[in-house]
Amino acid sequence: MTSVACIGECMIELKQAQGGLYSRGYGGDTLNTAVYLARLGVDVDYITALGDDSLSDEMIAGWTAEGVGIRRVARLKGKLPGVYMIQTDDNGERRFFHWRESAAARSLMDLPETDDILNALSSYKIVYLSAITLSIYSEKGRAKLIGALRSARKHGARFAFDTNFRARGWPDLDVARAAYRDAFEAADIVLASTEDLLPLYPGESNNGLLARIPAAEVVLKLSEPASVLRFDGVFHETKAEPMTTPVVDTTAAGDSFAAAYIAARLTGAEPVEAACAGHRLAGVVVCHPGAIIPRSAMPAGNPTTLPSDKASA
Repeated sequence: MTSVACIGECMIELKQAQGGLYSRGYGGDTLNTAVYLARLGVDVDYITALGDDSLSDEMIAGWTAEGVGIRRVARLKGKLPGVYMIQTDDNGERRFFHWRESAAARSLMDLPETDDILNALSSYKIVYLSAITLSIYSEKGRAKLIGALRSARKHGARFAFDTNFRARGWPDLDVARAAYRDAFEAADIVLASTEDLLPLYPGESNNGLLARIPAAEVVLKLSEPASVLRFDGVFHETKAEPMTTPVVDTTAAGDSFAAAYIAARLTGAEPVEAACAGHRLAGVVVCHPGAIIPRSAMPAGNPTTLPSDKASA
């Protein structure tokens, strides 16, 4: 049985290169997580919709080469994937520009095969998606997806929700808050950060943010390199070791954290141990440009024994 399903959108990625040029790749938060999960030895499927164009073909070939399952990727005639551009400053912080209004992935909840895809969610151990995933669907589509996740949980699947927040993806904050509330109530695992949640709940304390999330297992990444965890009502704190290598690009820091955390939990690691694994992998990823680092740069070992000479952002 495939262990994890990641639901979301992959886009064409344009990232800065030398001389004012841009290089082309692909990425998207949940796709990045799927790739890192596969590299950590987890059986993972990616669930999305793509077009019937050559760029979509290229994505499929790339995912297959990474070991990401494609059996539940819908292909839509005449559609295209979205595009995003990354600009990074001298500190590695990034700024995104998106062109995605008519992207194929936005139609995933409205297809003839949608019900079959959603019914299949119960066959996975963990179903992972982010707030960005929710933002690309209509209100009706979000309700359909959350309903399917609730049903999958009754059959033993666990729902892991990442709070990745992009304001431009929501018509207003009230709509976003309602979607987050529904996801929080349905989730078994929530991977959150103060960076994501404070724009939604300004001025809220860390404890206040955690109180908004009823899930039994919550990781709240802080502005400093540390996390607060709540597991079955007990609180813990993890701290990352100081960085020993310059930060180049923070793209996919959270996505790789999620992958290492989920991979570690699937191997039986406790949440604190899994969070440490997430920090370690993220600390490697931010030292490379782009969302998906070269395979040769991946640390050896299983998620809970990743080398700790670099710590997470």
